[in-house]
Amino acid sequence: MRAPGFGLRVDGRSGEARATTLTTPRAVVQTPVFMPVGTQATVKSQTSAEVAATGARLILANTYHLMLRPGSELVQSMGGVQRFMGWPHALLTDSGGFQVFSLAKLRKVDDDGVVFHSHLDGARHHLTPERSMQVQAELGSDIAMVLDECPPGGAERGELERAVARTTRWAQRSLEACPPHQACFGIVQGSTDIALRRAHLDEIAAMDFDGLALGGFSVGEPIEDMYAALEQLGPAMPDERPRYLMGVGKPIDLLRAIGSGIDMFDCVLPTRNARNGQALTWQGRVNLRQGRHSRDGDPLDPGCGCPVCATHSRAYLRHLIAAKEMLGPRLVTQHNLHFYAELTGRAREAILEDRYAAFAREAEARMLEGDEIGEPDD
Repeated sequence: MRAPGFGLRVDGRSGEARATTLTTPRAVVQTPVFMPVGTQATVKSQTSAEVAATGARLILANTYHLMLRPGSELVQSMGGVQRFMGWPHALLTDSGGFQVFSLAKLRKVDDDGVVFHSHLDGARHHLTPERSMQVQAELGSDIAMVLDECPPGGAERGELERAVARTTRWAQRSLEACPPHQACFGIVQGSTDIALRRAHLDEIAAMDFDGLALGGFSVGEPIEDMYAALEQLGPAMPDERPRYLMGVGKPIDLLRAIGSGIDMFDCVLPTRNARNGQALTWQGRVNLRQGRHSRDGDPLDPGCGCPVCATHSRAYLRHLIAAKEMLGPRLVTQHNLHFYAELTGRAREAILEDRYAAFAREAEARMLEGDEIGEPDD
């Protein structure tokens, strides 16, 4: 690895799944790992201490949002994101590119970078690979992501090829602009076109990145196509570097991706679903907006060791959600983050004991069988 203080050790394998230890200057992270998303220097509704209590030692913050508000220079003056939000452990920042590319009517792309207008006040900004790396350096993250172009799901081959070529050029510029003390991860694009993805993986892997990520998944493509692509791509990624799947986070998606050799994940799903009254459990989703839970004295998940399941019933949580009490989403978020930490922790145990395939099959079957996907009945 190019950045000092970073290292990766492979601790065990089970099929293509692997358990590793990622060392960073601020934390030692055991994988597979799910990174809670702290978009605006906060994991929504949780204190940093509550996030750490789930076992998390690596979280994600968003470059786009923080550069617009409160501004990366202000964050830098406060000692960086970690000191600003009171998070003493490791932090990864994305490049801001995904958010910019989602602003289809507010941005213009060329080989130099992206010109966009802020969704907050309409102010004009110019985001280049160099500017993205500068902002991430000011934010003070341990791991910085390169600026890439993420084409939409269903993009035609020509559009995918242009995005891949531009991402490669931007990757080299980003790497050259990344400070030596900050780890830098390259991003592989190409949608579900396996040949294009493999070729792009070879290009990005040839550069001196500290880790590699797969971007551009879960953007509208059929889920089975994503799984098929991961089966091909995961094992082909460099063994000596971390492997990161960006923005994919349904529990079953994680199980499939871990089985393909992926180490790191992030997604807003556990916090966003909690705000909508959905808890994630080993028996699938529990929709607390449904009236069936109004007299249920059981915890969300009898097998869960989180403080919420140890203290509160489904009936109480259902009451908080129905009454729109702030505590409701807070407690369900806390449970969901504990569940994701437990999911990846059990996956690691299964890998180290060389029984991952059986573990994943059983867990997926239980989740699908118990999933509550109906509409609220209140």
